[in-house]
Amino acid sequence: MKVTAMYWSATGTTEKIVRTIAQTLDPQYAVVDFTLPGARKQGRIFGPDDLVVFGTPVYAGRVPNVLLKYLGTIEGKGALAVPVVLFGNRNFDDGLIELRDILEADGFHTIAGAAFVGEHAFSRTLAAGRPDAADLQLAQEFAAQVGEKLTRGAYTTPAQVEGCTPLRPYYTPRDRKGTPINILKVKPKTDLEKCDGCGVCVDVCPMGSIDREHPETVNGICIKCCACEKKCPKGAKYFDDPGYLYHKEELELGYARRAEPKLFM
Repeated sequence: MKVTAMYWSATGTTEKIVRTIAQTLDPQYAVVDFTLPGARKQGRIFGPDDLVVFGTPVYAGRVPNVLLKYLGTIEGKGALAVPVVLFGNRNFDDGLIELRDILEADGFHTIAGAAFVGEHAFSRTLAAGRPDAADLQLAQEFAAQVGEKLTRGAYTTPAQVEGCTPLRPYYTPRDRKGTPINILKVKPKTDLEKCDGCGVCVDVCPMGSIDREHPETVNGICIKCCACEKKCPKGAKYFDDPGYLYHKEELELGYARRAEPKLFM
């Protein structure tokens, strides 16, 4: 079968796991990276001879809602798929079962699934450096199990994964009184003394929202993927919204333990 690694990965964590799985299955695997806006202008069509390792991060316990329209343009036409999600050390909630159901609705046959851990988008300490060597080793072992399953033809669809049906609401951050914290409209700021106008933030924004001539201006929506902040070579991007910073601190304090991946064969 032709193996394809297909993913959305703003900070590279999902990409790392999906590519590791695909490469273990087939060193000559193909790549479809739909992270940037230009790559989401047209759908993709697969067929019965394809196996797609399909990855997205988990945002608020679900598949990022900004991807749903594009995901609906992908046609499986009987291809096999392995849904994979990356979560930032808290929980993947219903993200994996949602991705599985999306792929099934698109005409794929899902045969396994996995939820791996990646450094949280908001933080440099929460799951710092993950996926790490142990995660990548586990990804290789998972891929080997998928390959064995393919050889034996010992699978049923859809893949049995963890999650709830119907899907639960998106995870809502709350303060210590239980009051919801709304960060939907929060956007990054720019330290103009550090910014040299290199354009990296513009190039990595998966929503195409940062103005090239004035990178301190975010014209479109911000999904808080933090690619601009983490990839800025000058450290010029930052968030200062009190609700955002409170939520970030609570995550770092409450989920400091090492979360482990979950594999579903």
